[in-house]
Amino acid sequence: MTVRFIHTADWQLGMTRHFLSGEAQARFAQARLDAIARIGALAREHRVEFVVVAGDVFETNQVTRQTVLRACDALRSIDVPVFLLPGNHEQLDATSVFRQPTFARSAPPNVVVIDSTEPRRIDGRPGLEVVGAPRMTKRTLGDPLEPGYSALAPAPGVTRILVGHGIVDAVMPVGDAPDEETRIRLSPVQAAIADGRVAYVALGDRHSTTRVDAAGRAWYAGAPEPTAYVETDAGNVLLVEIDESGAGTPAAAAAPCAVTPLRVGTWRFVLGDHRLDGPADLEALGRWFAAMPGKERTVVKVTLRGTLALRDKARLDALLAEERERFAAIEEWERHADLVVIPDDADFADLDLGGYAADAVAELRRAADGGVADAATAADALALLVRLAGRPA
Repeated sequence: MTVRFIHTADWQLGMTRHFLSGEAQARFAQARLDAIARIGALAREHRVEFVVVAGDVFETNQVTRQTVLRACDALRSIDVPVFLLPGNHEQLDATSVFRQPTFARSAPPNVVVIDSTEPRRIDGRPGLEVVGAPRMTKRTLGDPLEPGYSALAPAPGVTRILVGHGIVDAVMPVGDAPDEETRIRLSPVQAAIADGRVAYVALGDRHSTTRVDAAGRAWYAGAPEPTAYVETDAGNVLLVEIDESGAGTPAAAAAPCAVTPLRVGTWRFVLGDHRLDGPADLEALGRWFAAMPGKERTVVKVTLRGTLALRDKARLDALLAEERERFAAIEEWERHADLVVIPDDADFADLDLGGYAADAVAELRRAADGGVADAATAADALALLVRLAGRPA
């Protein structure tokens, strides 16, 4: 017999991003709810028996009532049991969203909150258990997954799915993370898989889909909708299919276990590094923006380098202003930027300025050319003046 289920994690419903405008933020939040409906459709398409969400279902324990109600409505669209593990974002303390009246009243009957390390059975499915290690506090001392498997004994005929949330030492070695005391140790987890106590380990916390062990029985599903530029493979859920031959014994470790990423994400975070030294480079940048699909669901961070005349800087500013109307957001990576603007006489030849305006331009040019601390600000002001005067085509 084969057990088939969907492993997902890190929904972080209610997440906000500082670089999104109100309208874009609303679309971003709705996309995270819409992903739940897509998971429900995949559950029906692949005839899975249940869904596990390995932590960080909500962004915080202080999400709005509206977010909780809409999440519960979305969960209602999934026709099979859904196991929700509290993660470090909505830890299971006295303030937990899972213990608040809104969630308690509105959660559909197919939703099971993993609020202890007690194994959970699925109705009508003997020999199948889901066991997890809920995060009781935001920061824990020791291995946060260990409580989930430490008390387990081999049980012939029982297939166990272990659900946890945290950083695995093999994925992020000691010294690479600020919260090393919360590291999940892979070695004892592998031992639990090898002796048949656990058939699969569903992990959350890492937003990129990642296989953790060589045997392919411990995975991070990744976030179903991307959240940051550093994520390498977000936007997936995992379809897991496990042959239950030898369940609960060492023979189970040799039985087939297939893990297939399924795409559900619709948003993208894109990095771009561009050298701009004249009109041809600006045209190339415009083509790069134009070629991107799904602009309303794409967040871009650009690093700009090079040397531009003032009139070309004005064209760049106009291009970025227009593209920001198309994209969810466009950020400029100032820390890595190295764009020099050099005004020359040709930039002002046809502006026909006089009086105070001419005096202001002269003062700004002296500041921009003089290498003073506010030279970049002066250059930006001049570029804005040229742009407003209608110089760029």
